[in-house]
Amino acid sequence: MLLHYLDLSWRSFKRTPLVSMLMVLAIAIGIGVTMTSLSVYHMMSADPIPAKSSQLYAVQLQTMDEGHTWWTDDNLPMQLTYQDAVNLQNAAVPEKKVAMMRTGFSVYLDSDKVKPFTGEARMTTPDFFNMFDVSFIYGSVWSEQQEQSAAPVVVISKELNDKLFAGENSIGKLVYLDDDSYQVVGVIANWPLNLKYYDLNNGAFNQPEDLFLPFSLVKTKELTSWGNSNGWKHENINSYEDRLQSEIVWIQFWAQLDTPEQKTAYGNYLTAYIEEQKKRGRFSREKPEYNLRDVNQWLQYNNVVSEDNKILVGLSFMFLAVCLANILGLLLAKFLRRAPEVGVRRALGASKRQVFLQHLVEVAMLGCFGGLVGIVLAQLGLWAVRQSYDYYSSIATMDITMLLSAPVIAITTCIVAGLYPAWLVCKTNPAIYLKSQ
Repeated sequence: MLLHYLDLSWRSFKRTPLVSMLMVLAIAIGIGVTMTSLSVYHMMSADPIPAKSSQLYAVQLQTMDEGHTWWTDDNLPMQLTYQDAVNLQNAAVPEKKVAMMRTGFSVYLDSDKVKPFTGEARMTTPDFFNMFDVSFIYGSVWSEQQEQSAAPVVVISKELNDKLFAGENSIGKLVYLDDDSYQVVGVIANWPLNLKYYDLNNGAFNQPEDLFLPFSLVKTKELTSWGNSNGWKHENINSYEDRLQSEIVWIQFWAQLDTPEQKTAYGNYLTAYIEEQKKRGRFSREKPEYNLRDVNQWLQYNNVVSEDNKILVGLSFMFLAVCLANILGLLLAKFLRRAPEVGVRRALGASKRQVFLQHLVEVAMLGCFGGLVGIVLAQLGLWAVRQSYDYYSSIATMDITMLLSAPVIAITTCIVAGLYPAWLVCKTNPAIYLKSQ
């Protein structure tokens, strides 16, 4: 019976091609606009590392004196001071943790084949790659000994390796960063990261860095942060060492806590650490304050998905509703014009249910066609977003979930819009139209 209904629907389309095309176009425009905003929102709010998001925690410490406030909801700085980051990094617990910051260098080779360019770099500790599931195609991360000795080594991205070394195995080769040479010890594979969740200070949707170096080089090379640096008290900073010992917060710190017990134990350690620092004249607040937020909590805390994005999705669905309202009028005109034909069918034995289902199949087919065309329009919309906003380039795309959702939304909304016209036409009184034939 379904095949029969599909055949009748196709015949109906061919009888009224202009009206049918108008309805498909209206659905497609509504779906195109809706799926463009919904796809961006979906990629924004997606879990960036679902296998480990509940095990990775951003660490916050309340370093300010009593009476001082921060602009966050819970009054906690979002980064750590250098001295706190180093102290926590050198602690015995937890097993995996990472201190890091963003900086940059002038990158070049001892060759005239590649012009010098500016490259973004992440100063980090060895656990970074394991914690954030970064894989290698050549070599590996630097050793703990190289970290402690501030060895001039670097891990580079596949993209940078292609640019500098034509994609060859570059382990052991030298890259010049500013005035110093660094030995390549690893090349990471392409890192499909929609959200730069490990560092939200300079844009959640920026691309990962191409250079990764030992965190210990920060002090040795007196590197400047390319991220946010914030302070809460007046301090005389006349040297780089003064900055390292200051209360300026500019270091990101993450810990991997695999079980609730590990999280509780680490919380107890942070409380003890704050108490120890209080004895040294820091952390003057009466009650020790810290926070551990997992990946998804951290994204929510930093308002990665803002209210504006949610409002935009709501407005796009309202636009879809307007398109469907127009379709409703066209369906009413089309179906009621068919009333004499339906009257004859009813007289020949077709039930109201069969007539109703036939028309629902027709509107579902309309929705399917509109959804497929809408996917094409949505792809054009996402392309326009990528061209207009570089930082949305990684999220202005449709994954398989959104590709499947587009026709489902189109068919569902069309069926909803077609319920009333289908119900109205199935109530046709056969006697009226038989007399007029």
